[in-house]
Amino acid sequence: MKEVEIELKVNGVNYKVKIKPWRTLIEVLRDTLGLIGTKKSCNEGECGACTVIMDGRSVTSCLVLALDAQGKDILTIEGLADGEKLNPIQEAFLKHGAIQCGFCTPGMVMSTKALLDENPNPTLEEIRRGISGNLCRCTGYQHIIDAIQAAARSGGKE
Repeated sequence: MKEVEIELKVNGVNYKVKIKPWRTLIEVLRDTLGLIGTKKSCNEGECGACTVIMDGRSVTSCLVLALDAQGKDILTIEGLADGEKLNPIQEAFLKHGAIQCGFCTPGMVMSTKALLDENPNPTLEEIRRGISGNLCRCTGYQHIIDAIQAAARSGGKE
């Protein structure tokens, strides 16, 4: 099958790329656009490592065809920081030890951003539900929950 040209808006930048129609968003982000902050792990939508925000909602980019991402506003972990200044969620994750090996961190941060954008003051249960699609093998989740609560308390000013 031939390649098709698509346009993706990622982190506020429009990209025109030629891809095979079956390529997933994670493949295009990492392999074509060089945005390797989003991690590819299970490739089945089970672990959350590839979570990005698309039109304000967290999605597992391994399950989204790049073709279907056209016309959507896509935010990756690279789009959170303002130059060298980290996003308050990223700061909270660092400050509260919510990072171990770091593999799940980009997806966890993106799920947290989507959660706090929708609900700036989530309960503990809402936080747990908000990150339930993200697996972490290192931290035991308590440090992650602490970081999310701190980011929520700071109102984005951690």
